[in-house]
Amino acid sequence: MGYNSRVDSILSAGTVHSINVSNGGVPKRPVLSAAVSRSGVEGDRQNDLRYHGGPDRAVSLYSLEIIERLRTEGHPIEPGSAGENLTLAGVDWRLVAPGARLEFDSGVVLEVVSYCVPCGKIRPSFADGRVHRINQEDHPGESRVYARVLAEGMLREGEGVRVCQPA
Repeated sequence: MGYNSRVDSILSAGTVHSINVSNGGVPKRPVLSAAVSRSGVEGDRQNDLRYHGGPDRAVSLYSLEIIERLRTEGHPIEPGSAGENLTLAGVDWRLVAPGARLEFDSGVVLEVVSYCVPCGKIRPSFADGRVHRINQEDHPGESRVYARVLAEGMLREGEGVRVCQPA
């Protein structure tokens, strides 16, 4: 069964600022392109599979604009340092919530499944280790998200992305 790309509406659009991977843990470092499959982003590995990875947590995403705002608050966060695979720019992050679909120019399609609970491993990205600064319950709309892969393919830095509601 393939993915049906028909959508009701495009809610927001932006670009892939960076694709971030690591051989385990954080920070994740940028690469220019990577294949995305149902098992995750090529070149990326998680150390603790109880809380990371798997089909409903195949890809982690975050907002460049939130990262920049956090930096103005004094947090030393940067793209990939909070463990996200994709840092997106220009997207209305309030719309990137469970159930939303992200369609990339390359044909990759992701469906947001859940908000990410901040892990202690990302403490160096926050002043005084305050990882809960990006907890959805404490700061709604400022959390990273996990997504499942609906359509696989190759992602490239700079390509377009659209936040859509499923048909």
